[in-house]
Amino acid sequence: MNKVNVGILGATGAVGEEMLNVLAERNFPVKNLKLLASAKSAGKNINWNGKDYTVEEVTEDSFEDIDILLVAVGSGVSRKFSPIAASKGVIVVDNSSAFRLNDDVPLVVPEVNPDDVLKHNGIIANPNCSTIIALTAINELNKYSKIKRMIVSTYQAVSGAGVKGLEELENQVAALGAGKEVEIDTFQYQIAYNLIPHIGPFYDNGYSEEEMKMQNEGRKILHSPELNVNCTCVRVPVFRSHSESITLETESEISVEKAMELLKDADGVKLVDDLENNQYPMPLDSSDQDLIYVGRIRKDISAENSLVLWCCGDQVRKGAATNAVQIAQLVVEKNLVK
Repeated sequence: MNKVNVGILGATGAVGEEMLNVLAERNFPVKNLKLLASAKSAGKNINWNGKDYTVEEVTEDSFEDIDILLVAVGSGVSRKFSPIAASKGVIVVDNSSAFRLNDDVPLVVPEVNPDDVLKHNGIIANPNCSTIIALTAINELNKYSKIKRMIVSTYQAVSGAGVKGLEELENQVAALGAGKEVEIDTFQYQIAYNLIPHIGPFYDNGYSEEEMKMQNEGRKILHSPELNVNCTCVRVPVFRSHSESITLETESEISVEKAMELLKDADGVKLVDDLENNQYPMPLDSSDQDLIYVGRIRKDISAENSLVLWCCGDQVRKGAATNAVQIAQLVVEKNLVK
């Protein structure tokens, strides 16, 4: 692949740091690297591939010498700077929710809809972490028999709230172990030894923003506007890697044996399903790598043409940083950089 100039906006955050790791691991063809962040983080030094880089404060003039910009900041900052970068010929891969449902912005999981990158107008959106994990897990099943309906429960690690989420769980566990009162800041309640069925603001229909993303983003990525999804999102006291219980209703029956056959060779998936030996996906096993572990595949005994499965995937990597870098790889492979 031709070498390109790469920028990372939000380079000092958890996802930005992981993007740097993934770029190195995948031998991404970086010609020049520019690290951008807020004024608070400007001036920090980061060593990448044996070379020191100084983080710069992002301004409207930061994008002149960048071909691909990986954005790892919140939606507000992205809404301000991503269009500016795109107007200067930069291809933006945005990890925030700012542009995901815009009609003129592709929403891409490379294992599922890689050709959608060809439709970009300067910005390509990275889906929500839980959406990426679920759709990677079910993609081959959907190709075999179209999925009509999904019932999903997510068990989302504190890494989904960034560095502050990780620190809060660690600090609360330490405080409780020392007999001290816990401090609550990042989450609505104590997360240590607790579950919180609340991620994102609630809508009038009783579902949270995070829960509606699975349906809205899933419809767009799968090119399936009639897909119906009932989702419940729960924050759990796990440091890293989200887990999901998924029930699928398909147009025609998929046997358990056929599902395992399809998933065994599915791109981005590792089949872990051996109940005799207590082998199934778990967050600890699926952390710090990029495959989505899928197992506990079984017939839904309450409905026809319905399967149940369990999957786990690293939210910081495949659920965010790796998926963004994979999109950038598609951009280079398809010669989209001008």
